[in-house]
Amino acid sequence: MSRAAIRYAKAILDMAHSRGVASEVNTDMAHIAENLDASAELKNFLESPIISNEVKEKATLEVFASVNGITQGLFRLLKDNKRFEILGSIATEYSRLFEDMNGVEVATVTTAVELDKEMEGRVMSKILEFTNKKVVIENVINPEIIGGFILRIGDKQYNASVSNRLNVLKRELSN
Repeated sequence: MSRAAIRYAKAILDMAHSRGVASEVNTDMAHIAENLDASAELKNFLESPIISNEVKEKATLEVFASVNGITQGLFRLLKDNKRFEILGSIATEYSRLFEDMNGVEVATVTTAVELDKEMEGRVMSKILEFTNKKVVIENVINPEIIGGFILRIGDKQYNASVSNRLNVLKRELSN
């Protein structure tokens, strides 16, 4: 995440919050991040140094025609400052800042398979040891951890994966 993206996201959040539309802009930012993740063509288009910033602005205003005026203002600002390549980072950072502002924390849970209700309950009990904020669980699937889970909340991590336990055992046996 570039420092510029963080500064843009903070500025947009401050402006949206002061006008009472922070939630609507958050919806826009989630939509933008989702579309950039889903479309390599759109991402490459915005990152291309060959395409003029005016064309990028027109395209984003067409693709995201239903967005809030503040989000449209961001597109104009990115055109003026020639920074369209950081739009995805700004959108992601805005959503993170918005959740922080509202006391919501995202817990990333990496599992070998999709979380079921029992595993989600175990993860939530572990989350309560880390934070007392409202938590949204984001499940990432990585078969390499074999089983168990890896929980990350902010800068804290709890690794209860089978692969981690095997690595610990391997280190103990080699000493």
